[in-house]
Amino acid sequence: MSVDGDFLEQALRELTRINLWLGGHATSLKGIRTLAKYIPLPKILTILDVGAGGADIVDATSSMRANVQITSLDLNQGACDYAARMHPSLQVVNGSVFAIPFNHQSFDIVHASLFLHHFTESELHEILRSLMNVSKYGIVINDLRRSVFAYLGITFLTQLFSRSSMVKHDGPLSVRRGFTKKELQRLCASLSSASFTIHRRWAFRWLVCIKKH
Repeated sequence: MSVDGDFLEQALRELTRINLWLGGHATSLKGIRTLAKYIPLPKILTILDVGAGGADIVDATSSMRANVQITSLDLNQGACDYAARMHPSLQVVNGSVFAIPFNHQSFDIVHASLFLHHFTESELHEILRSLMNVSKYGIVINDLRRSVFAYLGITFLTQLFSRSSMVKHDGPLSVRRGFTKKELQRLCASLSSASFTIHRRWAFRWLVCIKKH
């Protein structure tokens, strides 16, 4: 569904608060710091944030001491406009993850938060190969853990606190599309010349760090 205008901006503002309160920012920051340990210093840490939406990654990395340069990639032009307005220093690109407009190893790290659960398994294999191609050191995935408790929890919270009909609809649906550990292991194992770790994070999140060899 393509959305724009005030409807989209309200949803993006609420998703930012959800990511802050329910561990999304902390999870992304943990993953980026994990991979950043393998990157020679001093240098600018370059991150491509795919499916970036409102570009929460800017807030998540604000406490890092490293000089961080983030590029936001999103297919929705409205989301790109919102991200650029909220984060003037951000480089924002309107484009598709299936035709990434960047060259081989253009970024140190590729970050994907609450994005990959929207795709089928066959699409995910294609996406991960593309993300590995444009990264020098690896990928950080921050996504949802499929669980009855997570579904009931997000349904309750969004119905009680959200004013966005989009968030109320998409929140529970996203949890239903979330991942099990075996599904993530199968996806990551398909990548050659890479090692990976998968950790549970609060609340009902997965943190996946894929490191290139």
